[in-house]
Amino acid sequence: MLDVAVQAGPGWGKIEDWEALAARAVTAALQISPYGEWIARNLAIEVSIRLTDDDEVQTLNRQYRGKDKPTNVLSFPMVQADLLDGLANTDDGEVLLGDIVLARGVCRHEAADKGISVADHATHLIVHGTFHLLGYDHLEDAEAEAMEALETRALASLGLANPYDDNRG
Repeated sequence: MLDVAVQAGPGWGKIEDWEALAARAVTAALQISPYGEWIARNLAIEVSIRLTDDDEVQTLNRQYRGKDKPTNVLSFPMVQADLLDGLANTDDGEVLLGDIVLARGVCRHEAADKGISVADHATHLIVHGTFHLLGYDHLEDAEAEAMEALETRALASLGLANPYDDNRG
């Protein structure tokens, strides 16, 4: 069972069903990852999504990454990547996979630059953040290409275009 909890701060609006959007994005990422079988197992996985403002994300980015600027998405894994293969329910019945935090202003600005909806861009950022929770990174070119390919497949399963295609619309 997958539990995706969303906390949407002021300014994210009621236009989208953020709970449903986030659940679809996390599920899509999990399904094409090596951990897709978690969805069918008797394993309670929790992912927390916080939709907040640029100031909060800047504070978190400064505190945890040493970068004093807002960024589009931050991921905070709760399970070490080398322990993911052995996940099992804990005493309280849930495995806390981690937290994903999106910055409203950065997300809106990037969506406008790409000519896509905030919902579609947020979906991409949640997919991206989920892969970080699963131990993926993009520090080196090979890692980035692998992660982008997974993101593209997950987004395609949701009917969304490849965000890395420079020839889009």
